[in-house]
Amino acid sequence: RPVLVDSQGFTVYDFHKDKGAVSSFYGACAEAWPPLTTEGAPQTGEGAMSSKLGTTKRKDGTTQVTYAGHPLYTFVEDRKPGEANGNDVSAFGGQWYALKGNGEEAGD
Repeated sequence: RPVLVDSQGFTVYDFHKDKGAVSSFYGACAEAWPPLTTEGAPQTGEGAMSSKLGTTKRKDGTTQVTYAGHPLYTFVEDRKPGEANGNDVSAFGGQWYALKGNGEEAGD
């Protein structure tokens, strides 16, 4: 897999406006880019490194998954597993990129 996905196979993204592992993303925009949250410790799958996986607390008390220090999000325009319609998209004042297993952005 060239990019990271959630447990259902949907691409996950980082947001350039986030500073470190703290999400700056709330409100209506989070309906388009839902934060990837977890109830317990997140688990890595194929192509991901467990050493890069982490979590951060959101203001609403939920636990958001991070990778290589980036809070992760999914994208509502990805209708089926494997799509990456949010890669290299400018929205809500910043760029969105899918992440590769090494923690780097997928780019254009």
